[in-house]
Amino acid sequence: MQRTHSADRLALFGAAVQMRRKERGLSQAELADKAKLSLSFISRIERGANPASLDTLFAIADALRTKPSALFLEMEKLAESKRSQG
Repeated sequence: MQRTHSADRLALFGAAVQMRRKERGLSQAELADKAKLSLSFISRIERGANPASLDTLFAIADALRTKPSALFLEMEKLAESKRSQG
């Protein structure tokens, strides 16, 4: 199994959050409001510029009406897709 670097994990988590947010039809502002986080923090997470604490992970998952594990599974799918592309 290939190791994923921290910056890659942040980007994959951000992409997973963004994908799920868009599936739910939410804007970043709506997600921020539901998760009780700032819009700029959600933006930084989605860009992979900020790590999410465990509390933040659960707040985002709750706001997206999903399980934290679903976000991790989405990260794995995205990583696998990225590896298969090159």
